[in-house]
Amino acid sequence: MTHRAEARDTLGGKAQRAVEAPAVTDPDERLRAVVELAQAMAAAQSPLEAVQVAAGRARKVLGAAMAAVSVWDRESGRLRVLVNHGDLAPGEEPLPEDESYPVADFPEVVNFLDSQRRLPRAWVQTAEEDVTEAPEGAPAQSVTFARERAAGLRRRGRSCCLVAPIVLHGRAWGELYLARTEDSPVFSAGDTDFATLVAAQISAGLAQTERLEDLRRLAFTDPLTGLANRRAVDGRLDAALEEHRRSGAVVSLVVCDVNGLKRINDLHGHEVGDRLLERFGGLLSLCGAMLPGSIAARLGGDEFCLLAEGQGADEVVRVAEDLCVRALELGEGEGVACGIASTGDPIGPVTTADRLFRLADAAQYRAKAARAARPVVAGRGRAPDAVLQLADAADSANRARNGRNGRRGDRRRFRGALHSADAGQLLAAVLAELDAGHTADGRPVRVAHPADTTGRLVAVAETTSRMLDAVAWWVSYVPPGARGMRTVRYSVHRMTRGPGTAGAEAQRALNEAPDAVFDLRSYPLTDRAVRGDAFVLRTGSQGNEPAEEAMLVVGGYRGMVAAGATNPAGGWLIEIFADESTLPLAGVGPVLRALVAVAVSGPASPPD
Repeated sequence: MTHRAEARDTLGGKAQRAVEAPAVTDPDERLRAVVELAQAMAAAQSPLEAVQVAAGRARKVLGAAMAAVSVWDRESGRLRVLVNHGDLAPGEEPLPEDESYPVADFPEVVNFLDSQRRLPRAWVQTAEEDVTEAPEGAPAQSVTFARERAAGLRRRGRSCCLVAPIVLHGRAWGELYLARTEDSPVFSAGDTDFATLVAAQISAGLAQTERLEDLRRLAFTDPLTGLANRRAVDGRLDAALEEHRRSGAVVSLVVCDVNGLKRINDLHGHEVGDRLLERFGGLLSLCGAMLPGSIAARLGGDEFCLLAEGQGADEVVRVAEDLCVRALELGEGEGVACGIASTGDPIGPVTTADRLFRLADAAQYRAKAARAARPVVAGRGRAPDAVLQLADAADSANRARNGRNGRRGDRRRFRGALHSADAGQLLAAVLAELDAGHTADGRPVRVAHPADTTGRLVAVAETTSRMLDAVAWWVSYVPPGARGMRTVRYSVHRMTRGPGTAGAEAQRALNEAPDAVFDLRSYPLTDRAVRGDAFVLRTGSQGNEPAEEAMLVVGGYRGMVAAGATNPAGGWLIEIFADESTLPLAGVGPVLRALVAVAVSGPASPPD
């Protein structure tokens, strides 16, 4: 049931029992009544509630059988009734859905409201009045309208009505309408003056309520896109998860990062970047409409989300896939990275909003790192699910910082928890990975280093790349006494924006010719590294070896770190490649050199 329907049911029962009370005439009592009206409207929680209060209070103090408040809808040219209060006639409802009248039937209202020469004043219409002359300043056709209104009063069993214009911000807003039954006296001149004062107080109350409503809207709305903001999502997500715990209703969260926003801001200015955010916000809202009951929000910067309740996980994924496709069609930007976490997928118990956000963030991060064109969904990867592992590690780090029952932590802290160029953290993470294994069900166990040299080097390369958020890594091998080096293992974490499709070409070259041999005489830095050295290379730096830098440029990389070592099986090299998202490589060379030395120190074995 809607808020409006609930209010209608409540008012409806009271309206039929309304009793016409004598009008308040004592000046002190009238002053008190105006003060109470102001206080009651100030306590209203919404504009509709303020209007209900206004109608009820005005009916009481002016001794009317019924009261109504109408608003002038300028686009349609009609007076639309917002609320009826009191003894209602057949066809009248406390909160009508569609009760309106042509404003042309009330020319006095228009004349008084738009006049800049005098204050708006209330006026009285009687059921038996023989109107032969238009009021001062009113058009001649108002005589006909007055006769029709008099006939309408008779049909409803009313003796008279009093209409007080309501002016808001100096413009016509609507009217306060009061009516008495046939056995009651006609409104007096004093009633008319008092109704004018009451209408002015209603106007002041509406202005205050309007400001409060604006503040509430600003508190829960993103000013740039008009979508909900993080505060609104937090409240809605807490309520959704409570319903999930109670009834099992599926709750899904889609977290999106707009790709390329920083580049657009840097190259074209923030106005162009803001236009991209606005356009994506509209696109997100459009896709959200495919999931009834969902809420689209901008969380800040280039980050958006879509919260869906009661929809199947597959349907949410389908909508997110459509969002990714449409985002690529926007005039600016480079698409969007989407991560999804849904209680309808095998992600384990979700008891807090932080947990669902963390899972969606981890999925989104994986999508961004891989430059995925489709959403990454938590719980749908191969066991052990990388997204779940990333979120679990972040949860553990957050509990360590804030305590199990501490304050709500930074939901995106997992990026710092599992990604660092700090020498101590790099060493600890890689050595732990060398010593760790997993059972068939994904539980970690302590094992010895992998028996083969290649396997140990792959563990070093993969973990270091993950810590640095690198683009790709290669593990290469040089047979004893040879001068040619071939790549034996590699991994491309994401595509680069190199010249043309250089990143894709580099990956395809490795796929097509994984055994290609590189002559070390053409790569002096690499030659020294294979024999136990390390180096860091950044494109564009003075003194770079041309052949080494050419390798970076072809791949679209911004830099690399390489380190090698030898054992009886031959020479070995790890190369880790960076783009603009990779953590700084300065100081990483000695760490990688030490880790490679550890990896080649076990039983020596050539690659398969």
